[in-house]
Amino acid sequence: MQRLQEAFDLEEVVAEYNILRGCLHDLAEKNGLSLQGEPFHIMNRVLDQAIGLAVQTYATQRALEVQRRREEYLAFVAHDLRTPLNAISLATRVLEVIFREPTERTETGRMLKTLGRNVQHLQRLVEKIIEENAHLRTESGVKLERREFDLWPLVEALIHDLRPVAGTGSTKLINKVPQRLVVYADASLLRRVFQNLIGNAIKYTPRGKIVIKAQELSAEGVVECRVTDNGMGIPEDRLEKVFEELETDSASEGGLGLGLAIVKTFIEAHGGRVALESKLGLGSTFHFTLPEKDDSKVSHAG
Repeated sequence: MQRLQEAFDLEEVVAEYNILRGCLHDLAEKNGLSLQGEPFHIMNRVLDQAIGLAVQTYATQRALEVQRRREEYLAFVAHDLRTPLNAISLATRVLEVIFREPTERTETGRMLKTLGRNVQHLQRLVEKIIEENAHLRTESGVKLERREFDLWPLVEALIHDLRPVAGTGSTKLINKVPQRLVVYADASLLRRVFQNLIGNAIKYTPRGKIVIKAQELSAEGVVECRVTDNGMGIPEDRLEKVFEELETDSASEGGLGLGLAIVKTFIEAHGGRVALESKLGLGSTFHFTLPEKDDSKVSHAG
């Protein structure tokens, strides 16, 4: 376990034991001792058992790591599914209201009811996965697939998808990202970052506006992104805890705080940093940075 924690691989550990075996032979020979017969078998049996234990330890730890990463992936996916499912659910309810009277017994009405039932079923499954993976640790490695792309269309498409969640006219989503701003990042992960930050802002801004901004900081060679709302804000005593993976909110039903933990993990995987500014009753601003293209950091976190 000590060698495992020191990042030795299994081949190195086995080599160490074989070197030890050779040293014992040389030591015995130097001191005129015979390692033949029973002493020879005892020494080999002890060292072979030690090698066997090392193999078993590495195999067990590897299996636990695979299981942990699988659970982490399921929790990430389940959480990311929750926001678009809420949007589909709200859109379904609106359509049901529109078509209720004239088409309640028509094929359209039946399809809408079926759609609504299946969305609710999916929502329950997603919540169950999140609940069962509440022990998730978010510090493990995240593989990045970076490329250059325009940020404005990504934010605009996401705003379009999240408008049903924000409600019709009650919360305005405003895209103030410069149309020619290019970022170097993993587009899929960055979309999930914005999705979680905007979804979190909607949750605490039942009426108001949410503004998404971005700018290039030429001095540092990075891009800074901001998601600002004028909602309820966050109490000062919770500001340092919001990015913890299991942080709960007593004012929210069943909140796990997993969305912000995911944001922190993905941004740090890019080599950036995420922070929060908030005042109770006035709103919050989440801001994060993305390094420039020629950044020398490795593309794995953890």
